Amino acid sequence: MTGSRLDISDLHVRFGQAHILQGVTLSLDGAPLSLIGRNGMGKSTLCHAVMGMVATQEGTVELDGTKLTGLGPNQVARKGVALVPQGRRMFPSLSVHEHLLLVARKGDHRWTIDRVYETFPRLFERRRNGGNQLSGGEQQMLAISRALLMNPRVVIMDEPSEGLAPVIVDHLIETLRQIAAEGMGVLLVEQNMRVATAVSDRVAIMVTGQIAATMPSRDLEADTDAQRRYLGVSHGH
Repeated sequence: MTGSRLDISDLHVRFGQAHILQGVTLSLDGAPLSLIGRNGMGKSTLCHAVMGMVATQEGTVELDGTKLTGLGPNQVARKGVALVPQGRRMFPSLSVHEHLLLVARKGDHRWTIDRVYETFPRLFERRRNGGNQLSGGEQQMLAISRALLMNPRVVIMDEPSEGLAPVIVDHLIETLRQIAAEGMGVLLVEQNMRVATAVSDRVAIMVTGQIAATMPSRDLEADTDAQRRYLGVSHGH
């Protein structure tokens, strides 16, 4: 299956005097794409701009040729884009199962609550627990599941591996690869280079509100100078 196409063109976001996004151009064309960069470079702002959560001053966002710019978050979601936000955003008083019921779609869909429980057995075990009773890893599984249950054409994940144990990160990588193989577009926003390069064959690097480079994952893995320059890391750490 071929994933949907998400085109971000010359996107600008300003908050007062601060010019956060400075002409970001990025295309997701069927294969997953990872966006990496240090903290404070504008990655989360880009996610929010695509979802209509912050106003953009210039530029466009299109999904399969349909303009999303200017739409509110609910409208963007209905057009087929889902966001897994950084920080998970659980409702403390709702159980795991209630969280899933809120977003599950009726009808014949690829992602159902049963499939979520098959993919994340831990959520099935914890299905009666409230959002505030879950570990960080369990909250992240739930945040991802909520997005998948919307059966979007494109899912944007903002730092999904943050704070997760390595074994859970490995499961996350496997799940994201599976999602992409089934035809859902994946834009993965990460600081963890291992996750970014394991999920996507192509990575874009954001530096101070601009895309500084786009390259094959294997090239970034092999280039310690680029890792140091763009990410402040070396030797793949």
